[in-house]
Amino acid sequence: MKNWQDDLLMITDLKLSESQIVKRIQEAATMLEFEYCAYGLQVIFPEEKVVMFNNYPRQWQRRYDTENYLAIDPIVAQGRQSQTPIIWADSVSREAPIFWEEARAAGLKVGWSQSSINAAGAASMLSLSRSSQPITRQELDANEIKMRWLVNVAHLALSNRISTRLANPYEVKLTSREKEVLKWTGSGKTSFEISCLLAISENTVNFHIKNSILKLSAANKTAAVIQAFLTGQLI
Repeated sequence: MKNWQDDLLMITDLKLSESQIVKRIQEAATMLEFEYCAYGLQVIFPEEKVVMFNNYPRQWQRRYDTENYLAIDPIVAQGRQSQTPIIWADSVSREAPIFWEEARAAGLKVGWSQSSINAAGAASMLSLSRSSQPITRQELDANEIKMRWLVNVAHLALSNRISTRLANPYEVKLTSREKEVLKWTGSGKTSFEISCLLAISENTVNFHIKNSILKLSAANKTAAVIQAFLTGQLI
C-alpha cells in the first residue's frame, strides 16, 4: 500500500453500501495475506442480535449456523472479555476441540482476531484467517498495526449502519409516483398544480400524498416531505 492509512479510511466512505464495505474489508484482508475474514456485530437495541459477514467456505458457514457454534466459539468468548488481539494458538484451540477440528478441516487453520466496543455498547469482532503459514513474530511486527486499523475501520464503517438498520427493520419504501408527488409538494405546488404537471387527476395526487403520510408515519404532507428527504428518498 502506498498510503495504507488512507486506503483503509476509504472503507468508511458514507456513500458505500454494507456489501461494498464488506468487500473492501475482504480486499484489505487479502492484501494482508489472509484468505478469509469475518466480521460480527452484537447489538442490544431494539433487541439483542448478532449480524455476521464472512467469506468462509459455504460448508463451514452452514455448519456454524446449524450447530449454533457462535455459542461455543472460544474466540468470540475471549473477545467479549478483552479487546486484546487473539492469535488462534494451541492454548485457545484446546477449548471446544470438536469445533476446532471442524474449522481446520474447512481450511481455517491460522487466524488473528480482535474485538471492538463503542460508547453505545455495540460490540464487534474482526477475524482474519487462512489455511496455512503460521503467523510469525516478523509478520506481526510488519502488519499488526494495519490489522488493528482494519478492526477499527470495520467497526466504524459497519456498526452504526447495521444498528440503524436493525432499529428500523421495516424500512419505508415509497413508490416512484409517491416520490414524484412529494417532490412537487416540497416545491410548494398544490394538488391541482401537481395533477396538471403529471397528467393525473387531483384525487390521485391526494391519494399518493395520503399513502406517503401513512407510510412515513408523518403528521402531515410537509412532515412527509421532510421525512422523505431525511431518509434519502428525495434528492
